Amino acid sequence: MPVSTRAVNGGWRESADPAATPLPPGIASVLSVLSSSAVVLDAEDRVLQASDAARSFGLVEGEQLMASELLALARQVRRDGEIREGEFEVTPGGGVGGRVTNFAVRVAPLGGDVGCEGLVLVLAEDQSESRRVDEVRRDFVANVSHELKTPVGALALLAETVEDAADDPDAVRRFAGRMRQEAARLTNLVQDIITLSRIQAAEPVPDPTAVAVDAVIAEALDRCRMKANARGIVLADVGDRDLGVLGDEDLLITAIRNLLENAVAYSPERTRVVVTTRRDGHRAEISVEDQGIGIPERDLQRIFERFYRVDPARSRATGGTGLGLAIVKHVTAAHGGTVTVRSVEGSGSTFTISLPLREAPQ
Repeated sequence: MPVSTRAVNGGWRESADPAATPLPPGIASVLSVLSSSAVVLDAEDRVLQASDAARSFGLVEGEQLMASELLALARQVRRDGEIREGEFEVTPGGGVGGRVTNFAVRVAPLGGDVGCEGLVLVLAEDQSESRRVDEVRRDFVANVSHELKTPVGALALLAETVEDAADDPDAVRRFAGRMRQEAARLTNLVQDIITLSRIQAAEPVPDPTAVAVDAVIAEALDRCRMKANARGIVLADVGDRDLGVLGDEDLLITAIRNLLENAVAYSPERTRVVVTTRRDGHRAEISVEDQGIGIPERDLQRIFERFYRVDPARSRATGGTGLGLAIVKHVTAAHGGTVTVRSVEGSGSTFTISLPLREAPQ
C-alpha cells in the first residue's frame, strides 16, 4: 500500500503514517540545516524523516531505506550503540550505465532520551565531485611528469652527445640547435602549467580592467606572425572594431595566441588563418578560422581536456604542450565567456570565444 508523504522543515519529508513513532521535538529543526542527505529510521527500520536530497539520490522511497548496505549498518548501530562510518556507491534505478554516486556515510544512534529509543540517524555525503577532482589532479600530475621527461631526457642525451663530439664543430652546432629546441619546449610547457594553475579554479578574474579587443588580437597576431611567415600562411584580421571587455589582457592574449598557434600548426603551407570579431548583442565574439586538417567528430568533445591530442605525433613535432586549448577554455570561463568549435575533418576548424562586452548590463 503506497505511503503518502508531506514536505516539512525546509526540504524534509516525514512519514504520514499515524502509527509511526513521532520524531522528538527539536531534532527535526537541527537536522533540517544539515547539508548532507539525512535519514532517520525508527526501531522497525521505517523512515521517519528524510531530506529531499536523500530521496532524489534514490536512498529513500516512501518509508523504505533502499540501500541494503546502509540498512545493515543501521541495524548494527541500533544493536550496540556504536557510531559507524563507511563508503558505498549508488546507481539511480539500480540499472547499468547510470551515473554512479559515491557516498561517505556516518550512522549513529540518536540517543537514549525519552522518545528516541531505537532511532538511528543516517548521514550520507556525496563524494562524487571530490573524487572526480582527485582523479583529475592525479591525471594532471601523471601527465605533467610524462611530458617533462621527454625534453629533460632529450637535453641530457644531447649534452652527452655534445661532449663526445667536442672535436667536431659542425656536430656541436647541430646538437646545440637541438638543445635549444628542447629547452624552448620545456620553457613553453612550464609556462603553460603556470598559466593553467592561475585560472583553472573556475573563478572570475580577480581584478578585471578595461581591455580593448583590437589590442588583444593585434598582439596575439604579432606573436604568431613569425611562425606563420615561415610556412607561408597569411594571417588576416577582419570584423567589427572598437569592442571592449573587462578582464585580464595578458590572459586574453594568451588564449587568442594559443588558438592562432594551433591554426598555424595544423594548416597546410600557403593557406589563410582569419581572425574575425563581431558584436552579438551584449557579447563580443572572436573567431579563429583555418583551412587546416580539421578535427574528427569523435574528438570534438575532448579537445579542451588537458594533454588531450588529436594527433600526438604531429603535436609533438610542432612543439605543442597539449595544454593550449585547456588554457583557452579556462581563460574564457574566468572572463564569464564560452568557447565553441566547429570543424569538418579535412576542411578546417573555427574556434569562437564569446565574452560579455564591457558596457553589457551586469
